[in-house]
Amino acid sequence: MDVGPRFFLLALVGSDTIRRLQMFSLRRCEELAARSLCRICRDRLKKRSERRPKKPRVSVGSIEELLLSAGRAFPLVTIHREQVDPNVCWIGRMRGLDRSRVSLLEIGPDAKWEDSPEEYRVAEITRVSFGGE
Repeated sequence: MDVGPRFFLLALVGSDTIRRLQMFSLRRCEELAARSLCRICRDRLKKRSERRPKKPRVSVGSIEELLLSAGRAFPLVTIHREQVDPNVCWIGRMRGLDRSRVSLLEIGPDAKWEDSPEEYRVAEITRVSFGGE
């Protein structure tokens, strides 16, 4: 949907049904060379007369711009730090951002909000997702 200097924006389709938009995801451009676009998904959506969703109001100019704009456009964002822990993601509301850290008020798997925000190094963020169920 959009490409910036270091990241690109995807609209993800549910893999279980391949019927509807699941969420948006921001990935590193270096991943693009390692993956190919899913022609099967695109063809199935076309057969079902599904249309590509409108691009959300987010900026992919930098990870900082993306985090701020996604935090304004969506109630929750998910950050991934795959080099720190590839099996974990952190979900919550954007609470702040400075040059090197993002503050996220997290919601747990039990749907309960944490008492205070956690901070994560922006340089460790490898993927950001938003707009999903």
